[in-house]
Amino acid sequence: MKAAILTTILVVTCLVAVINGESGQCSWYGADGQIPPGHPTACGEGFDRYALKVAHKTLPCGTRLRVRNTQNGQTVDVVVNDRGPFVAGRILDLTYQAFGHIADRNLGVIPCDYQRL
Repeated sequence: MKAAILTTILVVTCLVAVINGESGQCSWYGADGQIPPGHPTACGEGFDRYALKVAHKTLPCGTRLRVRNTQNGQTVDVVVNDRGPFVAGRILDLTYQAFGHIADRNLGVIPCDYQRL
């Protein structure tokens, strides 16, 4: 009985984490000349470094997220339109503009978390 209750609690906790988001490291991409403007993203949109968009490894295209810089508490709302990041420990690649809303771009990588909206 105890094992069944603990298993249920663990499963529910894991489901809540998956539904609500995750935490880790966020980076940005789209520096001048890195990706040509309009280049198709994995979701078929033209890349725009000034749009509030984000790359995630598995979330469906069009998923809305609220990303929070866990160092300063600042947030930005973004939409998944690409795949990535492909660096261990990173959970999101924000566009140049989106990253700039929550951190100094010179940092390159910040601790963050997100929630689905």
